[in-house]
Amino acid sequence: MLSSRHTGNTIQTEGISKPFLFYTFVSVFGCCTVLGFSDPFSSEVKPRILLMGLRRSFIVYLCNNQESTNKICREDVSNSSFVSFQIWDFPGQIDFFDPTFDYEMIFRGTGALIFVIDSQDDYVEALSRLHLTVTRAYKVNPDINFEVFIHKVDGLSDDHKIEKQRDIHKRANDDLADAGLERIHLSFYLTSIYDHSIFEAFSKVVQKLIPQLPTLENLLNIFISNSGIEKAFLFDVVSKIYIATDSSPVDMQTYELCCDMIDVVIDISCIYGLTGDEAGTPYDKESMAIIHLNNTTVMYLKEVTKFLALVCFLREESFERKGLIDYNFHCFKKAIEEVFDVRLKVQRSRKLLSQRRWSRQTVPNGTQVHPH
Repeated sequence: MLSSRHTGNTIQTEGISKPFLFYTFVSVFGCCTVLGFSDPFSSEVKPRILLMGLRRSFIVYLCNNQESTNKICREDVSNSSFVSFQIWDFPGQIDFFDPTFDYEMIFRGTGALIFVIDSQDDYVEALSRLHLTVTRAYKVNPDINFEVFIHKVDGLSDDHKIEKQRDIHKRANDDLADAGLERIHLSFYLTSIYDHSIFEAFSKVVQKLIPQLPTLENLLNIFISNSGIEKAFLFDVVSKIYIATDSSPVDMQTYELCCDMIDVVIDISCIYGLTGDEAGTPYDKESMAIIHLNNTTVMYLKEVTKFLALVCFLREESFERKGLIDYNFHCFKKAIEEVFDVRLKVQRSRKLLSQRRWSRQTVPNGTQVHPH
């Protein structure tokens, strides 16, 4: 157990928990498998997220600050049963509308397309490329979620950020309206690598790919309404993505406090955690953390599954009923496990069906055939 009290700028540790397994956003997206267009897609059914833009590879630039590649990079993110998807990173110099490329294959089966626009550059060319990409992708797969990351906004004032977002939003939607495609919906996010905005934006993108999201939100609403809790998040501690929250609005400061709490727990666990043969155990069902802020607010973190944690905000007077909260949490955790069981069964069935389809396209000697 880890309990700490936050007063001013000081955190005083009162206890310690077993170590948490945590990798930053860099380690989640920092290593990619380089692919050619002839490579088959994975037989496992996973939502696919495409990252596109004009210049350097989004993943490489964001995480490794290395030179971009001229090939597609794929990263499988399978840290938990809910955060399980593929990221396909398209370097800006690749023209995937070239006749030699099968762009229909690229967009078919894609769950979300993230187009990155550099807010500090002239984005006229980027908007033109965005329009072409979105219109082509929509014709192939109208179910794609189109997301626009207005990136590198850290150097802009708040007023300038809003002005940039409004201008890009208007131009992009005007282009779609002129083409008679008003039904295409674009979502816009202001992002930077110098705060938590990139994690929050990715959280909202990933949430759209989780079929169980309404069920998770409903469970969180029931939990907080019966526990005197003001706000609750269901976090994937590996990627800092919150896969669900209750129906009340999310503000950036609250999300940042959750990320900071996870950082504190992981940092302290790495220093004072288990050693030797027990070092491989990240954290177990007894792991928890309590942080008292100096505004009479309590942050409460509890392990839900091997990779998920519940992070709650509540008043100190409400936390006095900790026994009731823990009982309600037990019921909440049990319900989440039931959702997991259903999801895993569906995933296994889809994977088995995909493997059977693939095997029917292969003759006994292993040669792939393409049925007409």
